[in-house]
Amino acid sequence: MKKTRKIIEIDEGKCTGCGLCINSCAEGALKLVNGKAKLVGDIYCDGLGACLGNCPEGALRIIEREAEDFREEAVKELEAKKHAPLNTLPCGCPSASAIALKPKGAACQGEPSAEQASELTHWPIKLQLLNPAMPFLKDTDLVLLADCCAASMPDLHRKILRGGSVAMGCPKLDDIEVHIARLADILRTARPKSLTVVHMEVPCCFGFVQAALTAAQRAGASMSMRRVKIARTGEIIEEAAIA
Repeated sequence: MKKTRKIIEIDEGKCTGCGLCINSCAEGALKLVNGKAKLVGDIYCDGLGACLGNCPEGALRIIEREAEDFREEAVKELEAKKHAPLNTLPCGCPSASAIALKPKGAACQGEPSAEQASELTHWPIKLQLLNPAMPFLKDTDLVLLADCCAASMPDLHRKILRGGSVAMGCPKLDDIEVHIARLADILRTARPKSLTVVHMEVPCCFGFVQAALTAAQRAGASMSMRRVKIARTGEIIEEAAIA
């Protein structure tokens, strides 16, 4: 049922997509869509304006308009969905089922082996399949990995992945804005200790570095950040802090 009441309004022309308003909205009424803050639905906004003072651009204001009533039970349902574990995709594929793995490399460090042991600590590994609430992401050393690096670097597990968690994608062919939004959710929720961006030497791959900076800004996250550049022949050719 609709009635005239107070509700948030967002000026998209002023919104820079920093995400600060989203962090301050306890009801989860706001989210980033294509780099702009959007109202998820009238029923999630209580109209009290807790988000107003957190917008550096003044893009938010409270207005009165016809809107559906605020529903607290809808807010609780939305919160439950955010933190529900991922099970399967609609097609029935179990690739999103979250499980913790025991790195094989941890059991055979110092032991001679002709086969390189896996250092993978969890599944899934694709960024868009990772649930920010999964325990293996909390307080970890997170690696944002451009997927070509996995095929190019033969010693990736030992030199890069050991002891941490990984989120994998393509900064050129994937929707980078979608990646930024998911990474921001992970940084905001899991609060990893550090973030390492591993990218190829080709210029388009450097986009993951900027994506990481943008995600950290939107999440209001502060952590150690660095980048590792991989040559097409598989060697590490540069390591540097990300400021």
